Amino acid sequence: MFEQTFDPIFIAAAVVCVLITGISKSGLGGGLGQLSVPIMAVFISPVAAAAIMLPILCAIDLFNIWGYRRHFDRGNLIALVPGALIGIGIGALTFHHVDDNAVRLMLGGLSLIFAFTYFLQQSPVQTDTRWGRWFGTFCGALSGFTSFVAHAGGGPVKIYLLPQRLDKRVFVGTNVYFFFIVNQVKIWPYLWLGQFSTENLSTSLVLLPVVPLGVWLGWKLIKVIDPELFYKICYVLLFVAGIKLIYDGAVGSGWI
Repeated sequence: MFEQTFDPIFIAAAVVCVLITGISKSGLGGGLGQLSVPIMAVFISPVAAAAIMLPILCAIDLFNIWGYRRHFDRGNLIALVPGALIGIGIGALTFHHVDDNAVRLMLGGLSLIFAFTYFLQQSPVQTDTRWGRWFGTFCGALSGFTSFVAHAGGGPVKIYLLPQRLDKRVFVGTNVYFFFIVNQVKIWPYLWLGQFSTENLSTSLVLLPVVPLGVWLGWKLIKVIDPELFYKICYVLLFVAGIKLIYDGAVGSGWI
């Protein structure tokens, strides 16, 4: 018991994951944070990695709720959150039956498709239209489900938000508030499914001191980055996340 908490190689890798996640969620609206569970899963089970990261994500969210308290888009949250609650519910009820690799392949494919829309003149979806609300609910549901399975819900939210070309702080703040709600809700089905073992929570506690540094670096990043470069990086992160998801899904399915 507690092997992972005192394994120096695992802890070193996990510290890097937490630092990257803090920077990404606090300065780029997520993206790189999706790599944390796959990296940690090299050393421990993906289920344990997801359970360890959830308290870390909640801690990052608490810092960012304060940091972006004046920078978020209420209309986008109204469109996304109801679907996310549905997606989390589906994820919880099907947790022991869903094919994680099929989900990764589907989400990876969608992420790549929408990453390439950077090169097209894509019109943003209007959140105050019926289609906009339905599309927001769909993206929210997909995000809630994939976030529950593997903390990989950033792609669908980016698919919905990136074409709107929001102010960079509003873009990140909307992501922050959305995932604050998602992660708080996820705590309860994670408890119900018994994912918070003493060992997993002890490991989360060991990693928590890294959170403020990652958040602070993310806040510094968004202050200095050019808005156009910011959006280019976000699309690149969406592309990288898509490639990673497809690779993980292909490996898990035995195709590679």
